[in-house]
Order: sequence, then C-alpha cells, then structure tokens
Amino acid sequence: MASSCYTRVVAKREWCSYFNSPVAYVFIVIFLVLAGFFTFQVSRFFDAGQADLQAFFFWHPWLYLILVPAVTMRSWAEERRNGTMELLLTMPIQPMQAIIGKFLAAWLFMGLALVLTMPLVLTVNYLGQPDNGAIFCGYLGSFLLAGAYVAVGMFTSSLTRNQVISFIIAVMIGLLLILAGFPPVTEFLSSWAPGKLVDVIAGFSFMSHYEWMQRGVVHLKDLVYFASIIGFMLLATQVVLDNRKGK
Repeated sequence: MASSCYTRVVAKREWCSYFNSPVAYVFIVIFLVLAGFFTFQVSRFFDAGQADLQAFFFWHPWLYLILVPAVTMRSWAEERRNGTMELLLTMPIQPMQAIIGKFLAAWLFMGLALVLTMPLVLTVNYLGQPDNGAIFCGYLGSFLLAGAYVAVGMFTSSLTRNQVISFIIAVMIGLLLILAGFPPVTEFLSSWAPGKLVDVIAGFSFMSHYEWMQRGVVHLKDLVYFASIIGFMLLATQVVLDNRKGK
C-alpha cells in the first residue's frame, strides 16, 4: 500500500513538472504537426483512397525515435545535475518505486498525445467505413511502442547528468531496435550469418512486432516483447541507480 502511494506521488510530481514548463505543450504541438504532415503530405493520405490509418501509424516509430528521448532525457539527468537524486534516494522510497513513477508519468503523457490525434479516427469514419478494430490495435501498438521508447530513455537518462548525451544514446539504441528487423539489414546479415541468428536479431526489432499490430493483428508474443523491453530497461535503470546509491 505504501509502495503504491510513493509511486503515485512521484508520478504526480513528474506529470505536473511537464505542464509547469513549456516542454509538454511544445512536444504535443510538434507531435501533432509532424504526425499530420507525414500522414497527409508525405504519405498522400487522400490520394490513397483508403479509409484507414496505416499511413498515420507507419510514421510513429520514427517520430518517437526523436521526440520521446527529448522528453525523457531530463528524467534522471536533471535530478543528478540539480543534486536532488541523492536526496530522493535517501528517502524511504525505493529506487524502483521512483523509476515506475517517473515511467508512468512519461508514458501517460505520451498516451495523452495519442488521444489528441483522435480527430483522425473521426475523419476516416466520415470518409468511409474503416476497420475500427484495426485502428484500435494500431493505437494499442503505438502506445506500447511509446512505452518501450520511454523505458529506453529512462535508462539512458540514468547513465549521465548531461541531457544531450542521454538524448543521443537513447536515439542510437532506438535506431538499432528499429533497424534490426529492416529487410536491408536482415539481407545483409543473411549473406554471412546463420539463418537462426538473423531471426533472433530481427526478433529484437520494434518493427517486426509493431507492424503486426499496425495491421490490426495482436499476438501474445508481441505483447510479451514490449512488456519485456519495458521491464528490462526499468530493471537496468534500477541497477544504475542502486550503483550510484551505493557510492
């Protein structure tokens, strides 16, 4: 009971901190503008003549690759720079409670940004008769993908007090997790690596799991994958913080 209370306190503190600065508003505006630009201008939404949101969901991994690290880079780096992380870790709260609180605040913030794109759902339903089940799966996949990016950003932010370094490392990890399943990469690996190894590497890619949900298909293995990525990154963050707490 007490642990959940500490987690809620941290989550509320982080949530309020987003909206006490221009960060939240700038992020939401940039996300909505870029999502609309890539969907309607780059992907030629109206020219496709299809009432679905696949063109919209297609760009989310690339939008999150840059925007999510920009939000999460301050989560622990700023605590270290201001000297408040040491104070936080000496309080009765456990490191994992603080980690989960910060993670939930950032993840729910991403969820808010996604909710604000709901007018697109109304648009496609006005233009035709889309498969709303597939759209729901796309939103679910996008939300889980955002959670994975947030967890990666939390981990990299715990490594350094420099927010720029945290941002760069998070982008690099995210890019690796995207490209691992791309056909050009798997074809290159297949030319010299065993097929099973290539399959294992491709299985770590965000895309190979997200694309199924983008198409409206939810597999248990995809849910387990995103939950595993989130869990692993949060545990890695705890290891880093425990090491610093010991020091």
